[in-house]
Amino acid sequence: MIKCLLFILIFTVWTLFVVMCIDINRFVTKEYTIYSDRIEDKLDIVLLADMHNKEFGRDNYKLIKAIKDFEPDIICCAGDMMTAKKDGYSKAVSLFSYLKEYPIYYSLGNHEYHTKIYPERHGDTYDVYTEKIKELGVHVLENDHIDLADRKIRMQGIMIDEKYYKKTVKAQMSSQYVTDLTGMDGSEYTILLAHNPEYFEQYAKAGADLVFAGHVHGGLMRLPVLGGVISPKLKLFPEYDGGIFTHDNSQMVLSRGLGYHTLPLRIFNPGELICVHLLPCKD
Repeated sequence: MIKCLLFILIFTVWTLFVVMCIDINRFVTKEYTIYSDRIEDKLDIVLLADMHNKEFGRDNYKLIKAIKDFEPDIICCAGDMMTAKKDGYSKAVSLFSYLKEYPIYYSLGNHEYHTKIYPERHGDTYDVYTEKIKELGVHVLENDHIDLADRKIRMQGIMIDEKYYKKTVKAQMSSQYVTDLTGMDGSEYTILLAHNPEYFEQYAKAGADLVFAGHVHGGLMRLPVLGGVISPKLKLFPEYDGGIFTHDNSQMVLSRGLGYHTLPLRIFNPGELICVHLLPCKD
């Protein structure tokens, strides 16, 4: 009996290890269609999040091909394309250099933010990285926005305080805090690039029509029915782990991310490239 249990344990661990080795080196493409009566023309969007300087094939050719095959109008990045460590942004810069033909809108995640607020640890990493990608035409939205005037869409970034990323304890956030950072007023259709999905309700109340988020990495490991297993705050089976969520008239598309950091852990949870079709409501 003991030998049988030991065999099952070893087999299970070995299987999970094999799955992990496969899943950390592949990605799947998910497509979502979203309708709004505030949209006048179709907009095809690629969403990237949590790449963490990951590479899929030499110079990320697999990821680049998948993006170009979709033929997006714009590309949105919901943070953590780089990792807060030495040379943690080289592959992200390289990726953007191959995608210069597209308008790219980038809001910061906790890793970019960490390099910004702790220069004593990271030197000039933040300044060098953001300067490099801005030179490639990337719009870095630090609590800033750009109006897509021809479409009457506001592309808004938000960079929340470090306390909202602390582990184990969820800091309380008000919708007024979001309004103060972004200036959103609901006067135009607003796409909010917000790395942390935990505060979706506050984003919605502040006037975001569509939120693009990441951060949770799909819960690292996914189980049937239960979904993602653990969040960055070490919360088991987080409510927001990946997919589409709705609050009142707002929707959130949550990416399971593309890469990993610290621990190379993704089980039954490959990287995810998201393609969104934003359409006017059907007649």
